[in-house]
This record gives sequence, structure tokens and C-alpha cells, in this order.
Amino acid sequence: MSKNLHNISIVAVATVASRILGLLREIATAAVFGTSALNSAFVSAFTLPNLFRRLLGEGALTAAFVPTLTHELEREQREGAFRLVSKVASWLAVVTTGLVAVAVAIFLNAETAIALGARLGIAEETGRRLLLGADLAVILFPYLIFVCLAAAFSAACQVLHRFAEPALSPIWLNLAVLAALGLGAWWAWGAPERMQLMCVAVLVGGFLQMVVPAAVLWQEGWRPRFDLTVDDRVREIVRLMGPMLIGSAIYLVNIAVSRFIGLSLNDSAAAVLNLATRVMELPIGVFTIAITTVVFPLIARHAARAEWGELTKSYHKGMRLVLIINIPAAAGLVLLSEPITRLLFERGAFSAADTQLMAPVLAVYALGLPFVSFTSLALRGFYALRDTATPVRAAAISFVVNLVLCLVLMRWLSTVGLALASTLAVLVQTAYLQRHLVRKQAGFDLHGLLPNLAKIGVATAVMSGLIWLGLLGVSQFSLPGKWPTVVAVCGLIPLAVGAYGAALWLLRIEGREELETLLSRMKAKLMR
Repeated sequence: MSKNLHNISIVAVATVASRILGLLREIATAAVFGTSALNSAFVSAFTLPNLFRRLLGEGALTAAFVPTLTHELEREQREGAFRLVSKVASWLAVVTTGLVAVAVAIFLNAETAIALGARLGIAEETGRRLLLGADLAVILFPYLIFVCLAAAFSAACQVLHRFAEPALSPIWLNLAVLAALGLGAWWAWGAPERMQLMCVAVLVGGFLQMVVPAAVLWQEGWRPRFDLTVDDRVREIVRLMGPMLIGSAIYLVNIAVSRFIGLSLNDSAAAVLNLATRVMELPIGVFTIAITTVVFPLIARHAARAEWGELTKSYHKGMRLVLIINIPAAAGLVLLSEPITRLLFERGAFSAADTQLMAPVLAVYALGLPFVSFTSLALRGFYALRDTATPVRAAAISFVVNLVLCLVLMRWLSTVGLALASTLAVLVQTAYLQRHLVRKQAGFDLHGLLPNLAKIGVATAVMSGLIWLGLLGVSQFSLPGKWPTVVAVCGLIPLAVGAYGAALWLLRIEGREELETLLSRMKAKLMR
């Protein structure tokens, strides 16, 4: 497990850098555009290629590609694996280019569709926001080609145990967008021109995201060639992708419906939901993705060799690490949602009123953080076992729950209702996945994790109490400006982390030596 922890630490450190830059990108975007209709339109437009990325790239394709490529590497060595990479990349380039052409044609004629929608009762303001989003989507949609190829190349790198460079590839998108925002400010352009420049920067960043893992594969010996040959491995990937595409398509519709409902509520809903999601996903991006990135190829290899005991052992270790990080992170985000929002975003066009609007949304999203993280790893368990049907059913159930709750809760809770619907939907999905995972392989049950969950709960309660007392203490002092916020966030978070770690250590949490090794290696890499 020490080698796996080493790989997790590499991915986590690389992801820390990219996520921090991603957060800076969102902070800069919020400062320039606030929660305006223009920002909401960008969020909605960028959601579309991102969701297709999950549909064709990081979702269905990666989940089908990693086990198949692992089998090919085991049987045919690198030569066979590289041939498969070229075939997958060739087909992916053809399919995504076709999708982009169709999507751009639709968006160029969006005005006609929106006019028809107006006759069917869509509000004029909603139509205006949708039309603005369609205009931006015309520029943004080619990003789909780059990022889907990047996902395939990154998956191949992971199978070859090259984790750092793919984890760093999102940095290029963040740097490109930050550079565009800086240039727009230097040239003193207006908001529409700066938005167009930012959209172009997204394309530049997407291209770099594709090139970085491709260069790693080149170093490993891969030489790209256009190859549309259909062999047994390609058929296997398509067969595995089929149900996952349906499940991902359900998720795609789910998100699209939520965005549409957000646009129908007000100008700021989509932007607020996006920013809250970004903050909540920071611990997911840094730790959960790092853990699942390393654990997935490992359990896929155990499944390929029918090593069921080792598979469930590795799965449980990964799940324990996921929950150790994300349960306290959720509690901290709930308690500190307002000061975190104020410190990160309240500047420029993002006002104090926007903070009051976003803080409860962030708190509600944070409640779902452990379940989102749990689901992320549980899905890898199904994919390693080559069960793609159960995740489809789980996605369908989640879609229905989310849609119904969105329509009900938005009436009373507005934007917070949309966030709560999402949180409850992922809770239902988590329960469904865990129940059926145990049915497939009894070793996936959580009985062995229950003592650890109890210790995590106690340590989180200690940490939460410290944060609550700290916030109460800060409120008793009349500090000028943003100093109360700075003290609450920058002072309480390190204290809370220290208290939580100490409590886990005293409670003798299982695997504490492994966790200590992981954290020490991350610290060493960050200090370099």
C-alpha cells in the first residue's frame, strides 16, 4: 500500500496546485462579472461541453477504457496497449468533431427555438438568458474535442502509472483563463468583450490539457496514428460504454434541467450554484479524485486477475481515506460557509448581498460532500467488476429524485432548494449503489468501516465544537474591515485540522500510520 500512498500523494499535490488555480480563476471571474446574467450564461454554456466531457471522456470512456487497456497491457504488453490508445483516440476525434458541428449548428439557430419557446410560455427574461448562453456556447463547444482526447490520454497515463502530469493538466486551462481576465482588465475592455476573450482562453487551455498527457505517452513510447480499425478490444469498450453512456446521459439531462430551472429563477442562480459547487468540490478534487485515480487501476487489475480479497481490501482502504478527509471537510464548510464565501469572493462585482445569497447554498451542498465522494469510489467498484447497468439505474433514480425535488423545493427555498434537491438526490444514489455493490460482492460491505466511521464522527464533533466556539469568540471582538473573516477562516481552519487529527490519533483510527505517511509526503512535496 505504501506505493499506492505515494501515488496518491503525487496526484493530491498536483491536484492541489490545479485546484488552487481553479479557485483563483473562479475568484477572478466573480470579481469581474459578479453573479450577473452574463456570468450565469457563461456557466450554463460551459456546462454543456463539460457535461459531454463527462459523458464521452472522464465518465463512460475512462471507466470502460481503463479496465480494457489494463487487460491489453497484461496480455499484449505496451505495443498492444499503444495500438488500442491510437484506435480509441481516432474514434473519439471523429465522434466529438461531429458532435461539435451539430451543436454549433443548433446554437447558431437558437433564436428561432427560443422564439418558439416564448409562444409556449417561457418568460422573456429566461429566453434572453438562454440566447446569451447559446451565443457563448458557439465559442466554447469545440473545447469538447480537446478535453475528451485529454481524458483518454490521461487514462492511458494512469494505467502506465504516470499520475502527476495528467493531474497537472487542468492547470493550463486555469492559467489561460486567468491570463485572459488580466489582459481584459489591462486593456480596459467592457464585460462582453472580456467574456469573449475568456471563452477563447478556454479553447487555448483545453488544447494544452490535451497536449500534456499526449506528450507523456510519447515519452513512454506511444506514436499516434489515425486508426479506425474495429477489433475485439474496441468492441469491448463500446459494449462497456453503452450502459454508462445512458447513465451519463441521464446525468447530463439532470444537470441541464437544474441549470434551466436556475436560469428561470433569476439572473444570479446559475452563477451562485456554480461558485458554491466549485468551493465544495475543492476537497473532492484534491483528495477524492487523487484516491480514486490511484485505486481504480489497482482494483481493475485485481478484478482482471480474479483477486477478490485484494480487490475489496484495496477498495476499503481507499474508502476509509475518502471518508477521513471528506466528513470533517463537510462539517467545516457548513460552519464556515459565510466567512469562506466572504473571504474568497466578496470583492469587485461580487457584493455582500451575493455573499448572503451564496453562503446557505454552499452549506447545503457541503452536506452532500461525503456522499458525492463515496459515490465516486463506489462507481469505480462497479466499473472494475464490469457492471455498467447498476450505475445506470442509480443515475436514473437520482435524476427523478433531483427533478421532482427541484420543482418542489424551489417554490419555497429558491436557489437553496435547487442545492438541497441535488444533495438529497446524491444521498439516494449512494444508498442504492452501496446496497447493490454488496449484492455483487459481499466483501464490499461496510461492517469493517463502522468502527472507523464512529471514530471519524467523534473527531468531527470535537472539531466542529472548536469551530463553533471560535466563531463565537471572534464575534465578541470589534475587529476592523475583513479581519473577523480572515481570523475565522485562516485561524480556525488550521486549529480545527489539528484538533481533528489529534482526536483521530488518540482514538487510534485504523491505518493512521498510512495516513501519516501520506500527509508527510504531501508536505515534503509542497515544501520543494
